[in-house]
Amino acid sequence: MTDLVPGRRRARSGAPSRARRAAVASAAVGGTAALASGGGSLAAAAYFARRIVTPDRVRPDDVVVLGADATSVTLGTNPETVVPGRYGLWLEGGAGHARVGDVLDLDAGAGRVRREVLGIDRGVLGPGTARWNQYFHGSPPDESLGLPTEHVTVDGELGRMPAWVVAPEGGPTHRWAVLVHGRGARREETLRALPPLLAEGWTCLVPTYRNDEGVPAGPDGRYALGLSEWRDVDAAMELALSRGATELMLAGWSMGGAIVLQVLDRSERSDLVSRVLLDAPVVDWGDVLAHHARRHHVPPPVGSLARLLMRHRWGHRLVGVHEGVDLALTDWVRRADELHHRILLIHSADDEFVPFGPSLALAQARPDLVEFPDWRVARHCKEWNTEPERWETLVREFASG
Repeated sequence: MTDLVPGRRRARSGAPSRARRAAVASAAVGGTAALASGGGSLAAAAYFARRIVTPDRVRPDDVVVLGADATSVTLGTNPETVVPGRYGLWLEGGAGHARVGDVLDLDAGAGRVRREVLGIDRGVLGPGTARWNQYFHGSPPDESLGLPTEHVTVDGELGRMPAWVVAPEGGPTHRWAVLVHGRGARREETLRALPPLLAEGWTCLVPTYRNDEGVPAGPDGRYALGLSEWRDVDAAMELALSRGATELMLAGWSMGGAIVLQVLDRSERSDLVSRVLLDAPVVDWGDVLAHHARRHHVPPPVGSLARLLMRHRWGHRLVGVHEGVDLALTDWVRRADELHHRILLIHSADDEFVPFGPSLALAQARPDLVEFPDWRVARHCKEWNTEPERWETLVREFASG
């Protein structure tokens, strides 16, 4: 997931006056004019809400490559480049890709870290800039993992959505796993799950959903944080059933987890789901928004007003959405009693982007359903990166039987 609030901007000169903003907020939510007058301007709240639901079309380089040879690469230090584990680097604006391993040397004072080079898939790794790739893999399964891959399309309500189908050795089985990537991510994010799932006989379906790059956008071009995207995953489940699936597993990373939870709640096919894998999931969008508001010094009244704008019809035009985004529907700690599926929930306590508190609270609320292994060190959606063998063992054991 990309940063929800990359920077605060001044309201445009044409924005409503303070009095008008307070009047609108008061009229809309009744008794909450204090939100506007107490620092929560309508313009700031609308901007915050828009950042949450707007896809990031441009992904700039975020890593400085200081030098490289056949076995190692020296990078400028930042919170990502100094964390142990396996990662990738997008090179040449995404045209190239390299895979890097553990830290070999760290000179924090000089701002330099040297890491092992595990392979250069395409392009040239040399001085310049690059973009960190937490997926490790940078291509479809046939290129990244050497797995025979069928490129198919899912007929969704918005049109044809590309997907990958990867079957175990011997061909497709009756057990299908549908793997759902996160907000602003690519399908390659899910490839880390393929080896353990294939080993246990699961045919893997990796779909896209609305507002992904190169696929049909939603009517408003905005994310609904799982509240509409679930229908695209539901269509992928229907494809699996049409091709012989009788048992389904759902897996979701980050916002993909939020999407999966909505599928379980809303899909007529959810009874065919036997188990669910969640990696650093958004269990409560309200908690995520509050976290990012604090990180970016957004006053609490602004964050509260942003939630109201997203939910109520009067705020839809300001946020740019056609459907309301009711964050209360995404709070699965509060809705824990409504869950009925076995869940393996992997979420690092050191996740800087989606705090693991709601995941822990959900596990504590439903110990009968939720397996929640202790995980440390890994940043957002990077549990596999820091401990790949442990991650794959947990997933394989959960997928067996």
